[in-house]
Amino acid sequence: MADDEAETFESTDAGASTTYPVQAGNLRKGQFIVIKNRPCKVIDVSTSKTGKHGHAKCHFVASDIFNGKKMEELVPASHNCEAPFVHRADFSLVDVTDDGFVSLMDEGGNIRDDLKLPEGNDDNDKLARQIQEMFDDGKDIVITVLKAMTDEEVFAVKEASASKA
Repeated sequence: MADDEAETFESTDAGASTTYPVQAGNLRKGQFIVIKNRPCKVIDVSTSKTGKHGHAKCHFVASDIFNGKKMEELVPASHNCEAPFVHRADFSLVDVTDDGFVSLMDEGGNIRDDLKLPEGNDDNDKLARQIQEMFDDGKDIVITVLKAMTDEEVFAVKEASASKA
């Protein structure tokens, strides 16, 4: 490679996986699973008995953790399926812009302005209204942000405690 050629990088991703393998028979209600390439929370699991020539099957009913859509998956109990790494982080709400973006500050004082108020279904719209009303009332608000796979969304809101002793 010549000295005058500069390397260009298209991505700054470290290459870490957003999911990990888990045996289908070990997944329980309340845990997370990837169905149709979407992170989901398991609502119900039922396991069928082994057949004459086959494996026991696990039937998962789960809801997408971001849009609430119900999804189903049927997997042999001994096979692996993917589970997403799910991260929660709390931020203090600094501002809500007119176009629906929120300014959030983490414990280190770093500001991020890249998230919008939740939208897309009734629960998200209700949460967005609640955040806007609490902000308009001048309350100190703590926002919980949920991150799974490539998605990140405002997930919950609560009023910050008045005294930190």
